[in-house]
Amino acid sequence: MKKILIVEDDPAISMVLKAFLINAGFEAEQAFEGERAIALFEQWEPSLVLLDVMLPDMDGWSILQRIRKQSACPVIMLTALGDIKSRLEGLHGGADDYISKPFVGDEVVARIQAVLRRLPQVVTENAVIIGRMKIDYTSREVWFQGNRVHLTPRDLDLLLFLTSHPNQTFEREHLIQCVWGVDYEGSDRAVDLAIKRIRQSLIGCTEDEGEIVTFRRIGYQFRVKTPSKFHVR
Repeated sequence: MKKILIVEDDPAISMVLKAFLINAGFEAEQAFEGERAIALFEQWEPSLVLLDVMLPDMDGWSILQRIRKQSACPVIMLTALGDIKSRLEGLHGGADDYISKPFVGDEVVARIQAVLRRLPQVVTENAVIIGRMKIDYTSREVWFQGNRVHLTPRDLDLLLFLTSHPNQTFEREHLIQCVWGVDYEGSDRAVDLAIKRIRQSLIGCTEDEGEIVTFRRIGYQFRVKTPSKFHVR
């Protein structure tokens, strides 16, 4: 059973969300302030977090940053702020989706299911070593200079897809279909933001590790020298 952590300071909204989630077959826990949310996240290890932006002790962006430092768990932001600046701030910070209040409970459940459905269920047996970087497709882990690289699930999906098709150029629309899924209704701007976050996570990589190359008005390519492949035991 998938576990959803609800971080919302309004008890009425939180209870409604919990009721919808339980009815949909999820297990749900509630946190009404930031510190409690972080403690629950670390102890309970949820499958996804519903995260309100406005909380009494800290804002949702700060909590999102704390989560991203230790986990790639999917996060959907909940907020009454409907302007594009807030949406972009959440996407830049590594949020997987964004829902504005007021919202319909069934829609929240559908959006959660869509995010969880996009997480790959099938992986290959191979891993790749490229310079100082190791990409393990079986465990879905990326290591650089001996340190694990923490990416959001969707950013990781994109990196795994590009690295598994080295030196091939993909249009943004194609990447959306393959990584975000055919049910994705957002802009292809999400691809650009994801690429930016991946590059920031891989600062220090040289051409020996490969690089994500931008083809203006077309898309992206993972350009690399011949990698060394081996089977994971």
